[in-house]
Amino acid sequence: MTNTPAIALTGLTKRYGSLTAVDALDLEVPAGQILALLGPNGAGKSTATEMILGLVTPGAGEVRVNGSAPVDAVRRGEIGAMLQNGSLLADTSVSALLRLMHGLHAHPLPLAEVIERADLASILKSNVGKLSGGQAQRLRFGLAIMGDPRLLILDEPTVGMDVDARRRFWTIMEDLTTGGRTVVFATHYLDEADEFADRIVVLNAGRIVADGSGSQIKAVVGGRQVRFAGPDRDWSALPGVVSARDEAGGWLLTCADSDAALRALVGIAGVRDIEVTAPRLEDAFLELVA
Repeated sequence: MTNTPAIALTGLTKRYGSLTAVDALDLEVPAGQILALLGPNGAGKSTATEMILGLVTPGAGEVRVNGSAPVDAVRRGEIGAMLQNGSLLADTSVSALLRLMHGLHAHPLPLAEVIERADLASILKSNVGKLSGGQAQRLRFGLAIMGDPRLLILDEPTVGMDVDARRRFWTIMEDLTTGGRTVVFATHYLDEADEFADRIVVLNAGRIVADGSGSQIKAVVGGRQVRFAGPDRDWSALPGVVSARDEAGGWLLTCADSDAALRALVGIAGVRDIEVTAPRLEDAFLELVA
């Protein structure tokens, strides 16, 4: 493990006319970390990722990848990327595409290992243009790890995969990082970020609005939450309640003192189906980007 950060962003800024996509972003990612990058559409995730990959030039600030400029790190094969808008050669087989790309890398992983890690054996003879969404994602993943990169950048890596395939994917990710590789992934599956990321960074309007573990991010919404069905009224006025939100088919109370809130709810006519839960990452996310 090296002391040099896998990624170091300093004052990173990118503007498109009057729109500031990334606003003076400072971020350091240690080698070997799995980091989830979250944010609503337009938060700056894609622009920041493109600058880390050297695809977009910053308007101000600096990007360093393993201590070097992104372009130099890419040339050395230190970065692998799996992007949603990355096109695949459609009129060829999976096997032919893998062999072609394998020959372009200076120090690739053995092709058999790529096929095994990305679970591609069953589709090697398939035409790339006829792959399902999940199969195409597995192929993109295989191409991303083929060069044996130290840093993996993944954009919505499990979109199109079923539940079993998603879990197998993250098992592979955890195995990859045990060797010191760093993984940065953007996702809208917040349960994935909560379960598999060592660290979560939430962006909004080009700035970091939260940075920490899943537990630390969820602490934003306070203590336990109470869900129930009941009539319309100002539930935030109940004892121990920090905030109240109308959800489909019921209400969600975020509580500083859930016991006090429960005692008050029990005596109110029309309240039913009470459930007490720990806060979810989704709830914290909505609070942060509201």
